[in-house]
Order: sequence, then C-alpha cells, then structure tokens
Amino acid sequence: MGAAVTDQRRRLGQAGEQLAAQKLSAYGYQILERNWRYGRRGEIDLVAQDGECLVIVEVRTRRGRRFGTAEESVTPRKQAQLQTLTEAYYMQSGWDGPVRIDVVAVSLSPQGDLIEINHIKNAV
Repeated sequence: MGAAVTDQRRRLGQAGEQLAAQKLSAYGYQILERNWRYGRRGEIDLVAQDGECLVIVEVRTRRGRRFGTAEESVTPRKQAQLQTLTEAYYMQSGWDGPVRIDVVAVSLSPQGDLIEINHIKNAV
C-alpha cells in the first residue's frame, strides 16, 4: 500500500471520528479520550461517557460501498480486539461502573459527502 493511499485512509478515518464525536456530543455524551492506544495491541477510537456508562466507541468510515458497508467491516477478529482493549482501558482507568462497546458507522459518498451516521449501541 503506497504512502498516498495510507495518508488518504488516515484522513478518511479522522474525518469519520470527528463526525462520530460530534454526533455523540449532540446526544449528550461526554468525549473523554480520542485514539487511546494500548501499546502495540491497538487503539480505541473514542472513549465516551453516557450517563453512568463508559462507552468504548469503534468508528468505521466508508466512502462508497464497493468494499461493503462500514458496519460489515467490524469482523469477529476486530470484535475480539475491542474486547481486549476495553478490558485494558477499564483496568487502567479505574472506572467503577458499567461499560459497553458501541460502533458508529459513517457512510460517505464517493465524493466525500456525508450520507449517513449509524450509531449501534452494545454492538460487541
């Protein structure tokens, strides 16, 4: 994969994360962290709080549907990774309340215009 493609994918992901954070904030969620890393094991896109619940958010962004929908891209392997990352965050943060894992799927047109944002609670 070339550097231009990698940079383009990174920008697309950042745009999706920004749109997801805006949507969650509009619904009263408090964004606690963005791009929380657990060493080489992976990254949590957004950590938010919804009332008394800690919400780990995986943001999936797709431009067009040639490679499937954003929701379809959360594979069983990715789900397992999210569970591992959630456990690590929970332990490190000292959070003492309920936790859930949500997916926010951002669909853009091939030109980059927003088509839809789908928030799936308890997705994993």
